[in-house]
Amino acid sequence: MMSMALSLQIITALIFILGTVSSSPRGGFTMDLIHRRSNASSIGRSNTYDQLRSSPYADVIYDTSDEYLMKLQIGTPPVEIEAVIDTGSGVIWTQCLPCLNCYHQRNPIFDPSKSSTYKDLRCNNTHDHSCVYDIVYGDQSYSIGRFATENVAIKSTSGQSYVMPKTIIGCSHNSSGSFRSYSGVVGLNWAPLSLVSQMDKHMLHAISYCFSPEGRTSKINFGSNAIVSGEGTVSATMFIKKEKPALYYLNLDAVSVEKTRIETLGTPFHAVDGNIIIDSGATLTYLPANYCSLVREAVEKVVTAERVTYQNDDSLCYKTDTMDIFPVITMHFSGGADLVLGKNNTYMDNGEAICLIIICGQLAPNFKEALFGNKAQNNFLVGYDLSSRLVSFKPTDCGVTQDIPISAGSLFQFNIKFVLFIFVLSLIRL
Repeated sequence: MMSMALSLQIITALIFILGTVSSSPRGGFTMDLIHRRSNASSIGRSNTYDQLRSSPYADVIYDTSDEYLMKLQIGTPPVEIEAVIDTGSGVIWTQCLPCLNCYHQRNPIFDPSKSSTYKDLRCNNTHDHSCVYDIVYGDQSYSIGRFATENVAIKSTSGQSYVMPKTIIGCSHNSSGSFRSYSGVVGLNWAPLSLVSQMDKHMLHAISYCFSPEGRTSKINFGSNAIVSGEGTVSATMFIKKEKPALYYLNLDAVSVEKTRIETLGTPFHAVDGNIIIDSGATLTYLPANYCSLVREAVEKVVTAERVTYQNDDSLCYKTDTMDIFPVITMHFSGGADLVLGKNNTYMDNGEAICLIIICGQLAPNFKEALFGNKAQNNFLVGYDLSSRLVSFKPTDCGVTQDIPISAGSLFQFNIKFVLFIFVLSLIRL
């Protein structure tokens, strides 16, 4: 009887160890994203792109915007939030109680007073030593709050949770404008307060994502799971600009419309050190008007359908119900990446006509940067490798479950669990 009791105690202890071993993926992990399409008429945002400014996303001319949200658990006990993932910003923030002025969100607003691990950061440059942030957008949307440290957990598709204790987040007590139902923003750029920068060294500062259109499941990968390789993969050089060092810049050398190649060389858009920001938070793609007009003209020469015009809108639209008549567009990036875009990456059916969704001009009057938006990135596995300074693209059906490489950490955890399982079996036999 004593031997059986001892065996049961050992087995119970081993079960506890098994659960502990699998609690936090170290080498890499994957999680599902929520694709939310919402009305977004005339809500374009601009930004100054410093450390405390979020990126412009969810635009503009058309009736819908595409947002990709990830779920986080923050605090102790944990509270689930949904936040837009944004490679164009560097702060993780969520709405918090008490709410002086907050917009409606789907999930309950986080109450820091009920979390035992929440702690305000202290700064010496304010009278009360609070660390205040103030984010203002071009359409006057804004988020104002305080920085704090808090526990953050991310649940992977394997069921494991990646836990980040004492993560610096923004706690917003005053936010308003064109935000829609989500809790906040998860910044993913180079900045020191972004999610990827605050992850431990085992995650290698590497991320990739696969955005699926039409509401199917999308994915985001971290660490060793973020590797993008294999047949069809092309890589573009990532550039860093001193004046905006946290952003992911690519250099667009040319755009091809079918076989007509339009070089940036000879236009004000030409550069050799980065001229376009790749941004998961922007829906559409924006090019400078002087260069974009050349791309539009090339499209107009191919499409013979009837033009459709809208008041106060210079969009290139045609009355047709098929995208077959539209030319294939290829983006040529420095580093050898010739990215052949699908028709759904470059054209959109608004119910009345099909329009080119490469926009000529600025996102907002005070925002002059070119943007490569998430619509153009649909059905590509897009990977950011900060160590090699490459952004890689692999054509992928993002709505289909992908084979993710097994990380060394996951393999190690599996081996431990297997050995312990054999040991438990031997105890039972005894």
